[in-house]
Amino acid sequence: MTQANLTRQLAAFVSRSRWEDLPGEVRHEAKRSILNFFGTALGGCRDQATQTAYDVLKQFAGPQTATIIGRVERIDSLNAAFLNALSGNVFDFDDTHPRTIIHPTAPVAPALFALAEERRITGAQLLHAFVLGVEIECRLGNAISPGHYRRGWHITATCGVFGAAAAASKCLGLDEQQIIWALGNASAQSSGLVETLGSMSKSIGVGNSARNGLLSALLAERGFAGPEQPIEGPRGFLRVTGDEPNFAELTDGLGERWEICTNTYKPYPCGVVLNAVIDACLEVRNHPQINLDKIQLITVEGHPLLLERTDRPAVTTGREAQVSAQHSVAVTLLTGEAGVEQFSDAAVTNPEVLRLRSKVRMIENGSYPVGAARVTLTQADGIEISVRVDDARGSSNRPLSDAEIETKLRKLAAYGAPGIDPTPLIEAVWTLDKAEDASMCLQWARL
Repeated sequence: MTQANLTRQLAAFVSRSRWEDLPGEVRHEAKRSILNFFGTALGGCRDQATQTAYDVLKQFAGPQTATIIGRVERIDSLNAAFLNALSGNVFDFDDTHPRTIIHPTAPVAPALFALAEERRITGAQLLHAFVLGVEIECRLGNAISPGHYRRGWHITATCGVFGAAAAASKCLGLDEQQIIWALGNASAQSSGLVETLGSMSKSIGVGNSARNGLLSALLAERGFAGPEQPIEGPRGFLRVTGDEPNFAELTDGLGERWEICTNTYKPYPCGVVLNAVIDACLEVRNHPQINLDKIQLITVEGHPLLLERTDRPAVTTGREAQVSAQHSVAVTLLTGEAGVEQFSDAAVTNPEVLRLRSKVRMIENGSYPVGAARVTLTQADGIEISVRVDDARGSSNRPLSDAEIETKLRKLAAYGAPGIDPTPLIEAVWTLDKAEDASMCLQWARL
């Protein structure tokens, strides 16, 4: 295959792929990703951004046929995909593809579950399509990283719409040409800016990636034609949004190695580069000589990306705090926890948090790998406590176990949707490949 027909090659891969082609570990990782998604969506289903979006969309919605996770209300399929993607990503607590920092599941899974309530889809079909959608969005991300994100594109939204389109196309049984059209339709809707991080606007891009990916496939099913080379064309996605796109990343090892197997799951609801910082703070906090009242200086040392993304000393909202190293350090040292409550508006305005936050200083060190950090406390009594973390909890080298993901789901359900018993939902996800109707998962995820 030449560079001129990469979109067709990807479309052919999606069209021809069989459930039997997926190794057992790929199938299991897909379930882990979906389980984690249900947790984050339940946690975020009543966030202010989710509620405001619902209040606006319901005025213009179509038939109330689709589930809004964690809620009693229903809405049309396209808007359900939007809202469920939004709530799954709103706390920045969802899964992460380490190489690209894409959150793979939020764009893809909501589109598929919305479709499953419109069309009869088995659990195996949904899982298969989900894996293919993640593969497409992450390979696109690989091809344009790291320049794409550095230029200010919010990569979850920009690549996610392609993943959702590919996944929905598979479930709809589209042929190769129709999948090309679906990817072309997605290319017309690929958007999202890093500038929106820390604000509600970020959630629009993620919600649209799911909604518009599903729309792209439904349009293609009806013959809504797109360009033949939306990905690799002279003015296609890769050349327009990438510095020097690596076209080989799209197809090398396609069907042999699977991007979902590198997926990771966050233990804390914040930017992934803060995980090592929080781990270090938790360890520092357990030091027998620590005295929070005597702290004079707290230094956080890490890769330049840590400073670029999280050096935010003056945040005023919980949403902004999700990408603030200063807040993360202060609230973790004070409470010994880093859950959703620690990244709330109330936590941000806590006087004790503000006092400690003012003592945090950031140090850039290019020798640190991305994801590593050192936290050092200097006290008035001369005691210095320093901890470096190279492999954060939840990273590829310290992954969350199945049981830890289940616990995460239970905690988030109790926080955002306390009326829901998570036990049947957890069982439904682990056995999804045996389900005759994939939408049955949703009966356990709504009030």
